[in-house]
Amino acid sequence: MATIKQQSPTTALGSKPKIQAPEMAWYNRPAVRTFMYHACVGIAAIIMLYPILWLFGSSFKAPDEIWTNQTAIIPSQFYPDNYPNGWAGFGGISFTTFYRNSLFYAIAATLINVTASCVVAYGFARVRFAGKRIWFGVMLLTLMLPTQVQIIPQYIVFSQLGWLNTFYPLLLPRIGGQAFFIFMIVQFIRSIPTDLDEAAMIDGASKVGIFYKIILPQLVPAIVTASIFSFYWTWDEFLVPLIYLNSPDLYTVSLALRTFADPSGQTDWGAIFAMSSLSLVPVFVIFIMFQRYLVEGISTTGLKG
Repeated sequence: MATIKQQSPTTALGSKPKIQAPEMAWYNRPAVRTFMYHACVGIAAIIMLYPILWLFGSSFKAPDEIWTNQTAIIPSQFYPDNYPNGWAGFGGISFTTFYRNSLFYAIAATLINVTASCVVAYGFARVRFAGKRIWFGVMLLTLMLPTQVQIIPQYIVFSQLGWLNTFYPLLLPRIGGQAFFIFMIVQFIRSIPTDLDEAAMIDGASKVGIFYKIILPQLVPAIVTASIFSFYWTWDEFLVPLIYLNSPDLYTVSLALRTFADPSGQTDWGAIFAMSSLSLVPVFVIFIMFQRYLVEGISTTGLKG
């Protein structure tokens, strides 16, 4: 007796049975992943900003509350006297002098450093000369030299010249540019088409004219990026001014803050925190004003190696 195979209704009609997709795990859902991403970013931001917020909050704490209420950001009672006490400075020299010295040092060093780096970078990127690759490699090798190694011979030279306790030892070594900025600007120049240079040469432009009229206007993002980094590093520099500057009236803000702390006596930590908070103002202002150029310069310099 022949057996009759039973067919499912869908099979009998000739259509294939539908296969249901596996249910997505809860942690792979877009809403959950978005929430987890923003939560992680928020936690990381709080961790990075906590020291700055604590510094700013402690600048408004009374001297007896700074170390008794250490973890709190908001003081229990505002004490704004830390700012006038700190601005009065020490030894009859106010922080007006220290801020003026820091601004002069940071601005002058940035102008010299970035200008020289642009000229040297243009030579490495566009000018042909004998041993260019060798000299470019030597320039990159200087990145491996720590500042402490360079200070000893420089100190001997500037001591022989009688330039100690002046700003010359702090500014003159920057005349040749800085290797990091030279390398960054070289990468930016290499991303500029050489057809522009050839068209300018056909019109009779020299190497100097090509640099000022063709290359330099397109280097604005790289120049701003290098200027911001140079200003940051110079403004916060401590070791080099400590070695060459001896007179308190030539101190920068970093040296003044270190001198303000008296290890042999009672230190006014509230005033130190107040002046430290004010020392961050130029850094934040410059970053906010030139943030767009900073991001553009960093992203563009990595397009072409």
